Formats: sequence, C-alpha cells, structure tokens
Amino acid sequence: MKRTSTVLAAVFAVLALAAAPATAAPSAPPAGPAIAALPAYATWIADVTEVADEAAAYLDDRLPDRSIRAAIVLDIDNTALQTQYRPGLTSPATGPVLAVARQARADGAAVFFVTARPQILGLQTEANLRSAGYTVAGLYMRPWFDTRPDQKLKTDNRIAIERLGYTIVANIGNNDSDLAGGHAERTFKLPDYDGQLG
Repeated sequence: MKRTSTVLAAVFAVLALAAAPATAAPSAPPAGPAIAALPAYATWIADVTEVADEAAAYLDDRLPDRSIRAAIVLDIDNTALQTQYRPGLTSPATGPVLAVARQARADGAAVFFVTARPQILGLQTEANLRSAGYTVAGLYMRPWFDTRPDQKLKTDNRIAIERLGYTIVANIGNNDSDLAGGHAERTFKLPDYDGQLG
C-alpha cells in the first residue's frame, strides 16, 4: 500500500507539472551590430571611377616627365583586380584602374604592383595581372616566413622600387596600409567600405 501511495504521488506530481503554465524559453542573446552589406557592383565601380578620374587628371599634369624615371604603384586585391566582386583564379581587371595604368604606361611610367599576397601565389598572380591587361614592371609580394605588418611590408617595397632609380608619382590602393608610410608623391584611396574590401 505504501508503494502504491508513492507511485500515485509521483504520478500526481508529473501531472501537476504538465498542467502548470509554460514559462517562456530564455531569449537568445541580442545579436551584435549588423554587418553592412557591400554596395552593389555598379556603386563600387562608380566610386572607383571617381577616384581613378582624379588620378588620371593628376597624371595628365605630372607625366610625361623625362627628368625622372617615373613609376606608379598599384595594390592588387579590390584595386587592380575585382577580387571581391568577381572572385576566382582569374579575376578581371578593375576597368578604371586599368585605364589609369595604361595612361601612365603610355606616358613613360613603369607600373609596379605591391601586395600582401604570399609569394607562393606569385606565378598565378602575375599571370592573372597580365591576362587582365596590365603591363607588369615588377610584382612585390610577401616573402616566405615574413611577418611584417602590411603597411611596413608595402612601404619597404616602395623603398625597394625607389632604390631601382624610380620616382613613384602615384600610389593607388583601397586600404590605408596600401598608402601610408610615404615614398610616393601622391596617393589615391579607393573605397573599402569600412574595411569590408580587403
């Protein structure tokens, strides 16, 4: 009899719990700040064109200059190539930047590329640049086991270009690390949309 009472008590306890009003499930933690979506491709191209037009106007005045060995420096990802918007092993050229590079080349300037891409991608990167329409005077990448911050790496590479006897008349990139550190007469910053375009 005592065992039956214990079983009945347990059954009534379960029924009481089932009949109790349901409590709300704990709410999920609030989401962090939303990451803004990248602008549409057409918007990006329009924003790049605006800066490229400024660079072209500057080069119209600056070149040709037979008194110097002129050069321009281009970043690669989301500058010379459309890495984010048109990804792949053969990203197409960013049209307005390619136009500036061709203009500079026609006026006697060498076109160098300075990137933080690892050296292991050297052959593929140079092939991509050439197939996209660029003339490559030199390609500077991150050497094996090199841990310098991007800005230091890129500044050191511009210094290396100067040591070859070039005057860098323009440096074009989409991140501050592409442009800071000096060793270029003028810098032109393409949009990175708060760092979303690496």
